[in-house]
Amino acid sequence: MSAVHGQNGTAGAGGGLPRAGVRARTNGLARAALRFRPGGFAGTFVALMMAALIVSACGILLETGVRASVPPERYAGAPVVVAADQRAHMTVGSGDGAYDASEQVPDRARIKADLVERVAAAQGVGAAVPDVTFPTRLAAEGGPEGAALTAQGWGSHAFTGTALTAGSAPGPDEVVLDRAAARAAGADVGDTVTLVLPAGEREFRVSGLAAPAADPPAARGGAGGGAYLADDAAARAAGHPGRFDAVAVLPAEGVGAGQLADAVRGAVGERAEAHTGDGRGGVEDPGVAAAEELLTGLGGSFGGIAATVAVFTAAGTVALSVAQRKREFALLRAIGATPRQIRRSVAAEALLVAPVAGLAGLLPGIGLASWWFGQLKDRDAVPAALDLHISAIPLASAVGTALLSALVAGWAASRRPAKTKPGQALTEASVERLRPGVVRTVLGVGAAVGGAVLSGVAARSAGDDAAEAALGVVMLFMLAVALLGPLIARLAAGLFGLPLRAGDASAELAAANSRTNARRLASAITPIVLATAFASVLVFMHTSEDRATATQQRDGVTADHVVTHPGGLPADAAERAARQPGVDAAVGVLRTQVLVPVGGGGDRWLQGATAQGVSGGGLARVQDLDVRDGALDRLHEPGTVALDENLARSAGVGVGERVELRLPDGTPVKAEVAATYGRGLGLAQVTLDRAALEGHVTAAYDTDLLVSGGGADSLGALGGAGTAVTDAAGYAQQQDVDRSLNRWANFTMAGVLGGFAAIAAVNTLVMTVLDRRRELGMLRLIGSTRRQVLGMIRWEGLLVGVAGLVLGGAIAAATLVPMVRGITGGDPYLPPLTVAAFGLGAVGLGLLGTVLPARAALRRTEPAG
Repeated sequence: MSAVHGQNGTAGAGGGLPRAGVRARTNGLARAALRFRPGGFAGTFVALMMAALIVSACGILLETGVRASVPPERYAGAPVVVAADQRAHMTVGSGDGAYDASEQVPDRARIKADLVERVAAAQGVGAAVPDVTFPTRLAAEGGPEGAALTAQGWGSHAFTGTALTAGSAPGPDEVVLDRAAARAAGADVGDTVTLVLPAGEREFRVSGLAAPAADPPAARGGAGGGAYLADDAAARAAGHPGRFDAVAVLPAEGVGAGQLADAVRGAVGERAEAHTGDGRGGVEDPGVAAAEELLTGLGGSFGGIAATVAVFTAAGTVALSVAQRKREFALLRAIGATPRQIRRSVAAEALLVAPVAGLAGLLPGIGLASWWFGQLKDRDAVPAALDLHISAIPLASAVGTALLSALVAGWAASRRPAKTKPGQALTEASVERLRPGVVRTVLGVGAAVGGAVLSGVAARSAGDDAAEAALGVVMLFMLAVALLGPLIARLAAGLFGLPLRAGDASAELAAANSRTNARRLASAITPIVLATAFASVLVFMHTSEDRATATQQRDGVTADHVVTHPGGLPADAAERAARQPGVDAAVGVLRTQVLVPVGGGGDRWLQGATAQGVSGGGLARVQDLDVRDGALDRLHEPGTVALDENLARSAGVGVGERVELRLPDGTPVKAEVAATYGRGLGLAQVTLDRAALEGHVTAAYDTDLLVSGGGADSLGALGGAGTAVTDAAGYAQQQDVDRSLNRWANFTMAGVLGGFAAIAAVNTLVMTVLDRRRELGMLRLIGSTRRQVLGMIRWEGLLVGVAGLVLGGAIAAATLVPMVRGITGGDPYLPPLTVAAFGLGAVGLGLLGTVLPARAALRRTEPAG
C-alpha cells in the first residue's frame, strides 16, 4: 500500500510516474490479489473455463458443418461431376431491397437431358455420362427375403471401372447384375429376374454379369449388390424419365482437371454446378448437405444461445468477484490510488486469469464436441465418412471470448469504485447501494417491456414465426433479470421472506440478510434462473410437441391395418390391396417433405414441411385429418393441395387461394388450397395427390399403405418378404421410435446448457458464501450457535432456489405458451415427474451451493475456547 501512496504523492509533486512505473505497480497489485485471494479467483477461473468449453465445442461443430465434405468414392474416377443447384431459391422484396431466400431441397434436384448434351459438346470433354441411382430389391421369389440392391445406369461403368465378365450391355428390358446380385438371385446370363421398382414389379432378362474394378469404390450407404439398367431405362424406372442425378465428366486425352472444369462451367452457366475434388463426394452422398444443415444449426443457433449464456454467466461471475473486493478498492482509493490504477489492476487480473482458464477449457470442449459428433454418427444423423474438423479458429475464438468477457465485465464492475472520490470510498464500501444505476434500470425495464410485447407477438403467430418470436422472449427476459437483478432480488426477498419472518431466529435472520444484501442475492439467483429457463424451454418444448404429435397420430390414423416395408412399397400396392377380399378402402401414402413460403411483408422464407402424397380412394376412411375448412374430395384434381391450419396461417393463404410450393426436388408449383385441417403435426402438414410428388423424389415407393377392412395375412403378401402389417396403435408406436433422434437432441441440448448453468450457479453460490467468512465468524462470536448459523444458511439457500425456480419458470412459461400454441395449437405439456425433478434440482442447487461451503467456512471461524 505504501508503494501506491508514494506513487500518488510523486504524481502530485512531479506530474506522475512514467507509464512503465504505473504498469509495473498495477501488475504488482494484480499478482498480489491473486496470491492472497486465490479462493475468489478460483470461481472466476471455473466460470471462464466453462465458457471456453461451451464456445469451443459449439465452434468445432459449426466449423465442421461449414467445411463438411467427404472424399468421393463412386465418382473418384470422374474429375468433374455436374449436378443441379441443391438449394431452392425465392426472391424476397423488390428493387434495391430484394434478396434471395434459399433453402436446401428436401430430396435431390436433378439435371435435364438437354444439359447432358451441352456438357458433352464442351471443349475438352471426352465423355459425359448421365448417372442415376435408386434403391430396388429382388422380388420375394427372386432372392432370399427380397435382397436389397442399388439400381443404376450401365453408363456408370465408364467411371467406376465396372467391367463385363459375361454377356453384353443391357438393352431396354435387360439388366446386368454384379456378382453379389447374381448370387442373391441365383441367376446367370439369359435368366429372368423380377425387380421391385417404384411403379411395381417388373421382369428383366439378365444380359450380362459384371465385376467391379480391382480396388472397387463401394457405393456409400448402398445395398449389397448392383443392378445395371440402360441409362434412359434407369431414369424411367426411378420415376423421373429424362432427368438424371448428375453427369460424370471424363476428359479428352491431354486435358487436365482444371481445364476441364473451366470448360464445363462455361457450358452449363447458371443452370448447374461443376464439382471437383471433395465436392464430388457431396454430390454422391446427399447426406453431407443434411449434415451441414444439422451441424451449422447446432453450432450456430444452439451454439449462439449457449455461448450467450456462457459469456453472460462468466461475465456475471467476474463482476461478482470484483464487487466482493469493494473494500480493498475503497482502501486503495483512500490511500491515494488513481482511478486508472484501479481499472488497470482489474484488467491485469483478467489478463492473468482468463487466458489460462480459456486454455483449460479447450480440451474438455474438444471432448464434448467429439462425443456429440460421435453420437450423431451413431444415430445416422451425419454420414459415417464425415470427419470432425478441429482447427485453431474455434479454439482461439473460445480463449478470446473468455478474455474479452473478463475484460469487459471487470471494466464495468470497476467503474464505480474507480471513479469514487477517496473520501467517499470507504463509506460506500460498508453499505450496499439501495438502487441500481439509472442507465441499468432504464435498459432493464426496456428489456422487460420488449419481452412482454414480443410474447404477445408470438401468441398471435403460428409455426416457426411463433418459435422465432419466443426465442426473442426468453433472451429479453433474461437480459431484464440480469439488469434488474438487485431490484428483483429485493422484491423476491420481501415476498419469499414473509413466511421466514414467522419462523425461528435462523429463518428471521435469513430474511433480514436477504433484504439487506439484495445484490449478493441477485448474483446467486441469476444462474439458477438461467438453468431453469433454458432447460425448461428445451425439455418442455419437446414433451409438448411429442405429446401433440402422438395424440394426433393416434386419433388421425383410423385404418384397420397399416402395411409397411423397410424398402418401401411399390405404387401399385394400393390397387392390389383394394382387390383383396373384405377391403373397403386402400390408400398408399408417399411421405416426403416440401418447402412452403411463410412469413409476411418483406420478411419471408422457405420453411420445410412434412408432406404426404395419397393414392387410391377413400382417404376419409383411413385418416381423420380433422378438416377445419374446405373438403378433401378435390385432392384428386391436378393442382390442388390441403394444408395444416397452422402452416396455412404462416403462409398467409386460405381455402380457394393459391400457395407456391417447392416440391422435394425444388420444382416450384402453384396449387389451390382445397382444405385446411388440424392434425398436420401428427400426420403431414401438406397433403396432395401422389402423382404430384412421384416424379420429384429419388424413388417413389409408398412409405405406408393404409387399409380399411380385409385380413392381415393377405395384406402381408403385397410387399413380399419383410412386409409388416400392424394396426393404428402399433403404427403410432413405430412413429414414436422414429422421433427418438429429436428427443435425444433436445434432451442433450438441455443437458449441456442446463448442466453448464447449474455448475455456474453452484460456483457463484460458493463464491458468495466463502466471501461471508467474516460475517459468519462474527455471528459465532456474538453467541449464535453453529446450528443457528447453518440454519440461516439453509433458509437462504432455500430462498435462492425457490426464487430462481419461480423466476426461471415464469420466463419459460412466457416463452413456451406462445411457442407451443403456435406449433401445436394447444397448451404446453409438463410431465409431473419432470417438473418435480426441475423443482428439486433448483432447490438442491441452492442448498448445495450454500450449505457445504458454509460448513467449510465455519470450521475456519470457530471462536476460541
